[in-house]
Amino acid sequence: MKNSPPETAPALPRTALWSARRRRPAFLVLLLAGLALALVWLPGEARSALWITLNAQLGLVGLIFLFALLTLSLIWSVGQRWDARIFLLVNQRGYPKWLDDGMWLFTQLGNMLAALSAALLFFLLGYRYLAVEIIFGTLTLWLLVETIKVLAERDRPFLTLEQTRIIGWREKGDSFPSGHTAQFFFMTMLLILRFHPGVVTSLALFTVAGLGGFTRIYVGAHYPRDVVGGAVLGSIWGILVVLVIPVGL
Repeated sequence: MKNSPPETAPALPRTALWSARRRRPAFLVLLLAGLALALVWLPGEARSALWITLNAQLGLVGLIFLFALLTLSLIWSVGQRWDARIFLLVNQRGYPKWLDDGMWLFTQLGNMLAALSAALLFFLLGYRYLAVEIIFGTLTLWLLVETIKVLAERDRPFLTLEQTRIIGWREKGDSFPSGHTAQFFFMTMLLILRFHPGVVTSLALFTVAGLGGFTRIYVGAHYPRDVVGGAVLGSIWGILVVLVIPVGL
């Protein structure tokens, strides 16, 4: 009787070899490399400016405390129930297709590519310091967001709520906090602190940022607390970047 050839394991599809578990560490490595380059560019005295001025920033401390509370609230089951109710109330309504398309396009303004494109535009317009702040702030913010997501390990809504309506593609990775929302509010806070617009313009900018956060619920990518957490974190980061990078850099 002939021996049968040993069974070989089926070849893994190419997509499995580049799964979310492998993409995330690779993305973190890229962000760390970008952060290292940004820190080399930053003067040494600027790195210590944060610790000198932090005591005078009570509003900043309050935002940090609020973000800590939001993070801790993830362990409360009642919070998850309210998150699911509000999410479905927004996500499950019947919307026209043109609104779906518009919301999907608008939500893309909160990604890293859009931020870096804005930095290039400001650089070409002569706002070199602002361009540095956007690049440095975006790299560090996304590094922080991805790190918190790894620690929080909160599933996306469509993984726990079968009736979730998804606009576009299924976002990869975990859910808390919303990186797109954080980017929206980071840019808003940075622009307000650097250009000091009037109350009306400032409110308009925050309204745009809030709409960006709303789109994350609309397209089925995030729970409300993910969006609130991203808004608080992005606002914190905008203040910190202004403190760390002096105007005369």
